[in-house]
Amino acid sequence: MNGYIILIFIIFSFLFYILVSYNSIIASKHRVSQARSTIDIYLNQRFDLIPNLVECVKEYEKHEQKIFEETINLRNSYLDSKDLNKAYLLNSKCNSILAIAENYPDLKASTNFLHLQKSLIKMESQLQAARRLYNSEVTNYNTKLNTIPTNLIAKIFNFQEENLFQIEEYKKENINIDI
Repeated sequence: MNGYIILIFIIFSFLFYILVSYNSIIASKHRVSQARSTIDIYLNQRFDLIPNLVECVKEYEKHEQKIFEETINLRNSYLDSKDLNKAYLLNSKCNSILAIAENYPDLKASTNFLHLQKSLIKMESQLQAARRLYNSEVTNYNTKLNTIPTNLIAKIFNFQEENLFQIEEYKKENINIDI
């Protein structure tokens, strides 16, 4: 009789451990999703500023029309796909608009432009923080998937690793922006 109790206790403990490990992995996966959603929110906020920035700069220089059109197209492309790599392309194009603006002293002194520039700088800071949080959550999640004994639970339930958000690698390999 004591042998059955011990066996039931061992089985119950094992099932409890599986349940706790599974829930821990699920919670970590949700934190990764939440962190990615935060990046999307900040990108959408930043991209909502882009038409205002484009209009402000457009008034000062009409022959840069190609850059403005590309920027709007990239913004629309990101909004359609929510692809973080397209977001990086758009951020690069925004930086080129800011570089164009540096050539126009009147524009740099414009209150609207200064306000937009400060807003974009603030958004970039928030995006950097969101990317760091995302990468931290992905690292924690992937660590759970690869460490003993939770890796056994992860394999049983077919959890897949997430990718870190790495701008520099993407930038070096895939970006050619003509200004």
